[in-house]
Amino acid sequence: MYPFLDPTFLPRWSTFTAEAIEPSIRHALAEAEENIDTIASQDPAAATYESSFLALEHATESLSRGWGRLQHLDSVSDNPAQREAINNLLPDVTDFYSSLSLNPQLFNVLNTVAQSESAKSLTAIQQRHIQETIADFIESGAALPDAEKSRIAASDSELSKLTKKYSENVLDATNAWELIITDESKLDGLPDSAKAAAVANARSKNIEAPAWRFTLQAPSMSPIMQHAHDEQLRKTVWQASSVVGSEAPYDNSELVWKILELRKQKAEVLGHTNFADLTLQRRMARNGGTALAFVESIHDKIHATFLADAQQLSEYKAAKTSTTPEQLEPWEISYWAERQRKEFYDIDDEDLRPYFPVNRVMEGMFSIASKIFGITITQRDTIDLNSIKNHQSSIINRQSTPPVDTWHPEVTFYEIHDSNSKKHLGSFYADWHPRETKRGGAWMNSIHTGALGEPHLGLIIGNMSPPVDDTPALLTHREVETIFHEFGHLLHGLLSNVPVKSLSGTNVAWDFVELPSQILENFCWERETLDLFARHYITDAAIPEDFFRKMLAAKNYMSATVFMRQLALGKLDLELHLHPEKYLGRDLQKVDREILADYRVSFKTQAPSMALRFNHLFSSPTGYAAGYYSYKWAEVLDADAFTRFKKEGILNPEIGMAFREQILSKGNSAPPEVLYQNFMSRPADPEALLVRAGLV
Repeated sequence: MYPFLDPTFLPRWSTFTAEAIEPSIRHALAEAEENIDTIASQDPAAATYESSFLALEHATESLSRGWGRLQHLDSVSDNPAQREAINNLLPDVTDFYSSLSLNPQLFNVLNTVAQSESAKSLTAIQQRHIQETIADFIESGAALPDAEKSRIAASDSELSKLTKKYSENVLDATNAWELIITDESKLDGLPDSAKAAAVANARSKNIEAPAWRFTLQAPSMSPIMQHAHDEQLRKTVWQASSVVGSEAPYDNSELVWKILELRKQKAEVLGHTNFADLTLQRRMARNGGTALAFVESIHDKIHATFLADAQQLSEYKAAKTSTTPEQLEPWEISYWAERQRKEFYDIDDEDLRPYFPVNRVMEGMFSIASKIFGITITQRDTIDLNSIKNHQSSIINRQSTPPVDTWHPEVTFYEIHDSNSKKHLGSFYADWHPRETKRGGAWMNSIHTGALGEPHLGLIIGNMSPPVDDTPALLTHREVETIFHEFGHLLHGLLSNVPVKSLSGTNVAWDFVELPSQILENFCWERETLDLFARHYITDAAIPEDFFRKMLAAKNYMSATVFMRQLALGKLDLELHLHPEKYLGRDLQKVDREILADYRVSFKTQAPSMALRFNHLFSSPTGYAAGYYSYKWAEVLDADAFTRFKKEGILNPEIGMAFREQILSKGNSAPPEVLYQNFMSRPADPEALLVRAGLV
């Protein structure tokens, strides 16, 4: 009756129709409200941990299940009817979740149990569960007067609507643009793989040949920016990508200021000077000032090298074009940087693509994880029932192991078991290629968090280079790193062994959550592990040794420039959330240039602010807002932690199992500093990242 709420471990995605959304979510809301009323109406003095905190864990399971599945479909299979249903429900769902921490009877029950004598005899995990839950409630306004609680609820409701609209604008603006090329000479310099993908793209839209179709999805536009000799072509694509979110009808300018204003107001009501301090108080940085100081300290250490990189690139272009060195245009950077890299290191990313077919990358990644983490990973057959007439249900039901229902024919499915006990630890979906109905980027998410002893269910999503005709999807090395990155997040979720769901998996401080993902990227650079998956898709040959040496030599090419881009995003994020009073109501482009004056080189042409298409910051009420610095913060941790693998063995199962036991399995069962020190037997070395990047 309510497909989205079906408790079956494997969701039946083919039943999740737009018509089923509202009945399912309305029913789950009513059920959740009834459960909360039961908890809140009990006698606080008689309440127990089981009847309060544990009951709260279970009270919203059905709603979380249905809403989570719906949010996932919104990310990978957008359509008008589904979008309308979500937007209709969004205010009510947001209001419900906001109301939990603002419910005085509920908080009184929880707080009474938390301060009771019986709480002192609970296990360490249960006591942390109490501490974290009470902290969540207080941070969300539980201790506020009633009038202030109403302001918080109103802010949360408005933020959910504004950030959803922001995200829709980015997706719609991205999909609204296309470029059809009919003169192949304009594509000089473009790799054959990119041209073949563009031909296939045009054919999929029934565009008459000869034609090459390009979009603003990364696998389509990136080869143009890096390789196309035609400067006007690169300029056209850059201009289109840079104005995503800045032009009607998809202009996010006003939304950015409204979101920042609401976040500022919420922080002030909750007793904080700014949204950054509110958000970071229980993360490793603790406050916005510390996070900003971290960003600025790395900036200061690499700034001179960053400027030298830019000057060298300008001089390189001038030498090649017999001109005087001058400011570059933004659409020249990737092109000339790639030409210089090829000349300096005699290596082309396109030469490496044949060694990275996506299926082989996955198999090798699984092999590495199996060796070091003590797991086995097996693939199961899948089927997208929505794409098959009459669902062929009778055939499927006759199979001993029916194929797993998915949301798209390209989706694959896997199971993870413990190598020793054979216990089913978790399962996951993988969906790697771009579609117009799918938002950009790459991410991992949890579909179901199992109780202790039960399997988890997750997914990993990306927008990688797609297959073309009979040629499999051949990835760039950076795309390979992205797959390993998301798989690291996934293992953090699926190998979790915490008895409290809200403390499980990736439910950790956001400046710690990137450690498991980023440490996995290191295995893409070691000969010992590359040989397990980097095999030519035709000959099965490993990457030649001279190629490998060139890869390593080029690894830190313009690393200061790469660092500075991420630091600039972190700086923009923190400044807007730390000091909004300095910027609110002003011209966003001027604000952007003011904040990042020392984080960019000057271009002849200025791009609209990244804030207008920065989904990390503005596509959800919190997301990575005031937290984008987390990538670099956690990169320090991963660079340092991987030194233990380098010292004691890249594929050393003892080290891998220690990482599984001390980090991956522990979730938020202890503070991140404690977990890290348990693995490394010391605090993190802050210089490790700069050493690895060749910047010290």
